[in-house]
Amino acid sequence: MTANNNTDSIYDLCIIGGGVNGAGIARDAAGRGLKVLLLEKDDLGQGTSSRSGKLVHGGLRYLEYYEFRLVREALIEREVLLQSAPHIIWPMRFVLPHSAEDRPAWLVRMGLFLYDHLGGRKRLPGTRVLDLHTCPEGDSLKSKYRKAFEYSDCWVDDARLVLLNVLDASQRGTDIRSRTLFKHAVRTQNNWIVQLEDIASGKSENVTARCLVNAAGPWVNAVIDNIDDVVSKRRVRLVKGSHLVTQKFWQGDHAYLLQNHDKRVIFINPYEKDKALIGTTDIPYDGDAQQPSIDDGEIDYLLDAVNRYFLKSLSRQDIVETFSGVRPLYDDSSDNPSAVTRDYLFDLDFGENEAPLLSIFGGKITTYRKLAEHALDKLVGKFPDMGAPWTASTSLPGGDIPSANFDKFHTQLVENYPALQPMLSFHYARLYGTRAFELLDDVNQVSDLGQQFSDLLYEREVSYLVKNEWATTPEDILQRRTKHGLHMSDAQVKRFTDWFENEFKCADNVRSNLSKTV
Repeated sequence: MTANNNTDSIYDLCIIGGGVNGAGIARDAAGRGLKVLLLEKDDLGQGTSSRSGKLVHGGLRYLEYYEFRLVREALIEREVLLQSAPHIIWPMRFVLPHSAEDRPAWLVRMGLFLYDHLGGRKRLPGTRVLDLHTCPEGDSLKSKYRKAFEYSDCWVDDARLVLLNVLDASQRGTDIRSRTLFKHAVRTQNNWIVQLEDIASGKSENVTARCLVNAAGPWVNAVIDNIDDVVSKRRVRLVKGSHLVTQKFWQGDHAYLLQNHDKRVIFINPYEKDKALIGTTDIPYDGDAQQPSIDDGEIDYLLDAVNRYFLKSLSRQDIVETFSGVRPLYDDSSDNPSAVTRDYLFDLDFGENEAPLLSIFGGKITTYRKLAEHALDKLVGKFPDMGAPWTASTSLPGGDIPSANFDKFHTQLVENYPALQPMLSFHYARLYGTRAFELLDDVNQVSDLGQQFSDLLYEREVSYLVKNEWATTPEDILQRRTKHGLHMSDAQVKRFTDWFENEFKCADNVRSNLSKTV
């Protein structure tokens, strides 16, 4: 391969992988003054990062595996992220019914005491004990469960978390290339020559970078295999986690955490107002990481866990949707998939005067920002003049809500746009935060939003997502940028898809819109 010798075209970092870790590193690096290229072979966040349990949490059960450093870091990050993006991250209370056959009460109390104090909790309320026979949280549970513990964690729109990091990185100068395949890389002592392929056109291109960052998640080892003269002794271990979506079957905004007979826990979370998100499983996986799907055993496992505790018995007919993600955990040789560390490790490959390759193994959504800081710490020797860490005190796009008070901000948005239904204003406030004012610029009446495709989906939002958030397919819009698809009939989805494909007739047309991205 050959490369352009113009040093202006040389990137400091070429990051492979547009999931939450790659997006977080791109944002942090760009804010420190580095010239960054971010590559993603699919849509941004399409893999593991949009198929999570959608929680920013410390990982209560990791305490049983003595992961105290990870839990402490995650609990600290929980507060940082809650402040940085209060429109897509918000507090949630979790009710843990006590089951003496699974864990003694003293052990649960001790774990929750550590959980309350290990990370310097400031904004979230602490643990309390509930009498399930007298409090409303027990109304939907079977009467044999008498006591519960209630504690705090946070909800997150995982796909939008990725997008906001990418958007911030782009605004700080990062070159974003979604649906662009990393093909091959060769080290030429001080630089990397990286071969890319635009998936839509099939066109190949060579770029030069001073450092290569491998944040490919489940494909981290596959990327290493396509880099000349690089071998890593570290491996990822793929673990599949599957979820069910049903109609919500309890009253209240709280979630449930259920102890299971195998010592695992199952989350039952309110989802999209009227839905419930149930998960997750933890099984070894050696299939195609691109399209994992739930199997019959996983469905039975999750339904059995719910039906053990709740008065309402769920069956397969209650399932609205399922999704599965492949978690790329660092292979620590544990026999139990649930015991495999959720911590992250780095593999830095370089010699004297050689261009470095930094590969990332493991990690979790809650610690992505800290992971990015640690990744750049590893590269200080290569970039001694880069800026200091900065992301801990800076809001994500749309997150600059005064005092992080989302309710007050939503009220302001309703007052500013009285022609919009409150639920529509709430939707815009939740997904876009203060960017909603940009989305709704010059909107004086509902007709200014253009064609309507469902209760809350209008043409104005679609055009905004295409122009500003790298959306190029109906699925990008309905599943990841928003969750409109969960609330639309098959006929509505088809009508929207037909319109979208006609409006944005080919990839080139969509890409021309993307070139206008702010």
